[in-house]
Amino acid sequence: MMSCMIQLSPNESRVLSVLIEKAQTTPQQYPLTLNSLITGSNQKSNREPVLTLSEDDVLDAIDGLRVKGLMREVMLTGSRVQKFRHVAREGLDVGTNELVVLAELLMRGPQTVGELRTRASRMHPLESTDIVKNLLDHMMSLEEPMVRELPPVPGSRAARYVQLLCPNLHPLGATSSQAISPSARDASVPDLADRVEKLEDEVAKLTRQLQVLTQALGGTASPSDDD
Repeated sequence: MMSCMIQLSPNESRVLSVLIEKAQTTPQQYPLTLNSLITGSNQKSNREPVLTLSEDDVLDAIDGLRVKGLMREVMLTGSRVQKFRHVAREGLDVGTNELVVLAELLMRGPQTVGELRTRASRMHPLESTDIVKNLLDHMMSLEEPMVRELPPVPGSRAARYVQLLCPNLHPLGATSSQAISPSARDASVPDLADRVEKLEDEVAKLTRQLQVLTQALGGTASPSDDD
């Protein structure tokens, strides 16, 4: 397997993933100031591990990402503060779906398809686990793969996936959030996350079928069906 053309340092990985996350989740506050970028990089939620990057750490990461064609500085009209935005779609030649999956892997390390679908969907809608699996398969099939598959952690049947932009960014064993006590779960019991994912997909399919049936009968689906 070939390595990715663009290789990131750990601090570059965190800064880039924060820019992607904030662009998707809080567009009204984007591009980010240096202070916002430092705060986002050291955020305690949706991060693994939690870091304490200094201003110099973030500035060094900004310089590295700029050289690699993944970030730009901007000065907005009426603003005296320098701000930063990513250009990772162009730099990595990916779409938004692939971008948010990569950002999630950079921020939190190896994850299952279901975990990626749930967590990355807060940045951009990913309607099913099949969509996420197809995205991962595509990124693994590239001449220079961006993702690779890992075996399940003990006690789970679900494969995990890790990004290759910074291959040594996270440990490949179970993280603290994934660790499972042998006494807490029998290996023969299907992974709970997998079961929830399948149920969510079934509910989505049934909802779409209900909408089609309702329209065929001349009615309209109730507002709650679109929630």
